[in-house]
Amino acid sequence: QVQLVESGGGLVQPGGSLRLSCAASGRPLSMAWFRQAPGKEREFVATINWSGAVTYYADSVKGRFTISRDNGKNTLYLQMNSLKPEDTAVYYCGARSDYDVYSLPDYWGQGTQVTVSS
Repeated sequence: QVQLVESGGGLVQPGGSLRLSCAASGRPLSMAWFRQAPGKEREFVATINWSGAVTYYADSVKGRFTISRDNGKNTLYLQMNSLKPEDTAVYYCGARSDYDVYSLPDYWGQGTQVTVSS
């Protein structure tokens, strides 16, 4: 069983930065970030494999966001730079207990709100 708790969300001005964290219990292998804006479906943001050597990003965040993990601390991160108003959403951490980085997570956190506004 994997449990996930996100933190680090908040209000930031356009062009600013935030770092999200996701503290995990259990043994998550592949991990990912998703987001859901009001009135929209949840969408993929980034994923990372168990070692951190393989990452994939949505085109909308490529070059601005960086996913990483610290397995010693059992924590996933999302560094978000050059934030835009369209990045406003609830950000969810997801995980799987296998090595598959292509399938949807089996476990989800409760989400953390990110608002980009002047």
